[in-house]
Amino acid sequence: QVQPVESGGGLVQAGGSLRLSCGASGRTFTNHATGWFRQAPEKEREFVAAISASGSSSAHADSVKGRFTISRDNAKKMVYLQMNSLKPEDTGVYYCARREGTYFSGNYYTNPDEYTYWGQGTQVTVSS
Repeated sequence: QVQPVESGGGLVQAGGSLRLSCGASGRTFTNHATGWFRQAPEKEREFVAAISASGSSSAHADSVKGRFTISRDNAKKMVYLQMNSLKPEDTGVYYCARREGTYFSGNYYTNPDEYTYWGQGTQVTVSS
């Protein structure tokens, strides 16, 4: 099983940085395509970043491009989201999601419907 577990959220001032981590709640022998999504209060969940199982391909939402970077360490079975130059509008609950399949190891997915397992989320609050 590859149930995601997020960590690294917190309260920071505008312009600050945070690094979110996504691990697995149980033992896993393979890596999976992973995505980060966020949801602000009374807003729909939105795509933030995604990375392929192999780590060879990734994508970032226009709103975070140039500020956020998704990466993975396959040896450690971990996925990270480095967030720099944070803005108050980045505030929300950040969710890590993992896709069950591993066949298309070079593909990333921006559609939340593609993902099988979702974490409980970690709160990110950016003060102005």
